[in-house]
Amino acid sequence: MLAAGAGDGIVPYGTEAMGTLRVEKGHVAGPELDGRTTPDDLGLGRMASRKKDYVGRAALERPALSAPGRLQLVGLVAQDGRSPIRAGAQLVADPAAPPPVATLGHVSSADFSPTLEQPIALALLADGRARKGEMLHAMYPLRDEAARVVVSEPVFVDPEGRRLRG
Repeated sequence: MLAAGAGDGIVPYGTEAMGTLRVEKGHVAGPELDGRTTPDDLGLGRMASRKKDYVGRAALERPALSAPGRLQLVGLVAQDGRSPIRAGAQLVADPAAPPPVATLGHVSSADFSPTLEQPIALALLADGRARKGEMLHAMYPLRDEAARVVVSEPVFVDPEGRRLRG
């Protein structure tokens, strides 16, 4: 296959590369779809019809599922451009606060972006869309690691979709 596609610039890839591309494009998957998130939490609220009936519509109209403080999908970038961000890390405002430290959310997916040449992550953060530009800390106590992160849009590469539509 590589020989047949050489003229078209074909290169091998694997599922790890596809996972990185998923995070770079802000596509949600299992780690973000945990049964507690709604289309609006994931930035997909426009896709839920307000006119047609469908399974789950009644649940989406419950006040608790649109209440302030809900976890919303955001992007994270390492503030220094190189510190790894770990999937599963807890997001906190002050890493020096005495335990128990109040968490604001968690990192759902993370990877190093070869396109951006820096660590990036998707996270579910309380009132996330209102926090863009805010600096937080991604704490990963299993390895005693912490990364200073900046909250960003969840789509890191080609947010307008120009490359997608060629």
